[in-house]
Amino acid sequence: MSSPAPLDASGFSAAVTSVTNAFGDTTRREIYLAIREASEGATAGEIAERFELHPNVARHHLEKLTAGGYLVVDMGRPEGARSAGRPSKRYRVTQLDHSLNFPPRRDDLLATLLARALEVLPPDQASVMAEEVGYDYGRALADRIAPSEGHRSVKAALATVADALTAHGFAAHTEQHGDSMTIISEHCPFGDAAQLYPHVVCAVDRGLIRGLMAGLYGETQPHFEQSRPEGDAHCVARV
Repeated sequence: MSSPAPLDASGFSAAVTSVTNAFGDTTRREIYLAIREASEGATAGEIAERFELHPNVARHHLEKLTAGGYLVVDMGRPEGARSAGRPSKRYRVTQLDHSLNFPPRRDDLLATLLARALEVLPPDQASVMAEEVGYDYGRALADRIAPSEGHRSVKAALATVADALTAHGFAAHTEQHGDSMTIISEHCPFGDAAQLYPHVVCAVDRGLIRGLMAGLYGETQPHFEQSRPEGDAHCVARV
């Protein structure tokens, strides 16, 4: 068995942030355990009734767990249910041994493939390719978090984006400055690759945020005001 990857202080902090973000709330932990025990999952309405919550509060907890990768959403019906009418969104647990890994997995394969692409592509073309990769992945994540759901407010969408980024090791949160919003990432899960190939790795990050926002809110053009590879303390994307 291979030994675990070294964990520095920043990576440890990101791992703690990811777990705390998902399970720091007592009710949310109880909701997760309840869905874990339900073979057919549960709807937001069922969770609201069981825990005596307003439906919007139940959906908030479920979205936090889904954005963190601990739940997935199905649009089907439980066995035996009548086929008429629109199917409900049912939340189910993901693979427990994978979802509860600590710390968040660094995507070394993606970073390596993008680095190799630099050997054969001009820098501008590599950046475009990297942003497309991030965008497609972000859209896929958004579809899993909120399938077939209408667009929400930009503030709510960004909060969900920050949750998804945190689950991927970015330790992200949102801040509002006047009429604009930013996403602050306190950790980069790409490690040394971000320092060696910042214009490609940062393009992946930008595409990831743009893809998530496209699925949860609408098309945006995020840009980085601060970047760790350029010597800043955090990565700051303004949306």
